[in-house]
Parts: sequence; structure tokens; C-alpha cells
Amino acid sequence: MTVAKYINDLLYRYDCVIVPNFGGFISNRIGAKLNPFTHQFYPPSKQIAFNVHLKQNDGLLVNYIASVENISFEKAIAKISESVSSWKETLKKEALIFENIGAITLDENQQFIFEPQKDHNFLTNSFGLSMVSSPAIQHLGMVNTKTSVIPLIAKYAAAAAILFSLGFIVHNGYQERQQNAVYASQKEALEKKIQTATFVISNPLPTIELNVSRAAPKSFHIIAGAFQFPENAEKKLKQLRNKGFKAAILGVNKWGLTQVSFDSFYTKKEAITTLATIKKEVSKDAWILIKKF
Repeated sequence: MTVAKYINDLLYRYDCVIVPNFGGFISNRIGAKLNPFTHQFYPPSKQIAFNVHLKQNDGLLVNYIASVENISFEKAIAKISESVSSWKETLKKEALIFENIGAITLDENQQFIFEPQKDHNFLTNSFGLSMVSSPAIQHLGMVNTKTSVIPLIAKYAAAAAILFSLGFIVHNGYQERQQNAVYASQKEALEKKIQTATFVISNPLPTIELNVSRAAPKSFHIIAGAFQFPENAEKKLKQLRNKGFKAAILGVNKWGLTQVSFDSFYTKKEAITTLATIKKEVSKDAWILIKKF
């Protein structure tokens, strides 16, 4: 399977797929749309963009290829590098086509120009939904209605009812203001009592000084997921810790997603060994992030 095919697969599940030393494909979610001129409704979708500055290996694509093809991390990197070299040679002569994703060309300044393929939807929640056309809705004009004449006695009766209601409202409003004033004064008195209260500890404990040696940071993290809402990240963290993992929230990445890890390691060898177990027993979507926090 080609590297382009692996990129295609990952865009269904992730918002960014970085190809080391080439660039990153980014998906932005777009809500349902209506074309007011053609009266066509379009389902929610993912719009693909390309950023040539995202070249640093984040481990996602490499780990996915290594897992699917059952090869080492190093061989997966070599496979990607070979494809990147081939792509750059193709770009010197013609457009580089990524099936279902889009096309990349070079302009006169040798800068990448990306044109997304708009008829393919990577948003799995919209699977099976297609564009729908609807006939234009005809707006009816205002209908004039006859107004009836209110007898003079009815007018006086209505006016009297309004005056009575106003008097009732004014009276109630006055009572409410009086109650609020009493409540406010009671609250102020209570706050003054709290502020003037003092708490003294007669025998304070001695200060304990600890000498802590700072260890080298763990740079290899097995990612369990990246979440748009922090509360979902906290929920995932709790689930993993209940299962015995040394899970942690690594913070927010450059796309605004909160990353949660199964565990972190000092060496790549430890991370790869643990990743194999996690993929087999817990989650096939786990991958390694190489980063110092």
C-alpha cells in the first residue's frame, strides 16, 4: 500500500496527518450548508488543507505504517522518505495527485499550491449523507384583517383594569425593593463579621525543606486520544488510571486538542514495546508522540 493511501486512511480519524520533511494535511470541520441560489443542502464535512511548514515527525504516520505492514519504526521512516523524494521529482514535471484528498502543484516561485478534492467527505458522522435539493419556498404576502370597533363602555372598562393592574404592580415592586434592602443589609453585616474574625495557630509546624533532584524529561509518549473538549480528556484520563495506566494529560497541541497519554518513557525501545501490548489488548489507534514537555 502506498504512503498516500495511509494518509487517506488517517484523515478519517485524525485532524492532522504530518508527512515528515514534506508537509501536513489538516482537516477542518464545516457544518451543514445551504446554497441560497441553487437551493441545495450540503451535509457536515471535513475540508482538507495543506501546510508545508508542518514537517517535523510527530510519529502518527510512521507508527501507522509500521503497525499495518508489521515493520520496524526505522523501515517505516525509510518508506516515507522514499515516497517524499518521488513526490518532489513528480512536482518538477506535473501535478501531484492524492486520491480523495486533492492535488499539489508548484507555482512560478516553486511554492506548493494545494487544491482539495471537494466531492469527498472525510467526516465519518456524515457517512451516507449526500447533497439534497429543495424547491424554493414561496413567501405569501401579508393578509389584511378587518378591525372591529370597541364600544365606548368597553374602552373605559379596559382603561380601569389597566390602572388597577399598574397600582398592583407598583405596590408589589415597592414591597420587593424593601425586602431586597433588608436582605442586603443582613448580608453586609454577615460579611463584616467574617472579615473581622481572626484565626490564630498557637503552635505552627516547622517548615520542611526537601531537596528534589530533577530527572530528565520523558520524551516518548503513547497517545490514547486527543479531545476537543477538556472534560472529555479528563474522563479518558480517569478511565485509563482506573485500568492501571500511568496516564497523563500532556496539554493542548497546536490544533487546540487536549492530548491524553497511556504512559511516557525515557527510551524509544520501551515505548515501542509497550505500544505493541496496548495495540493488541487495549486500543489499535494508539501511537507514539516524540516530544519533550
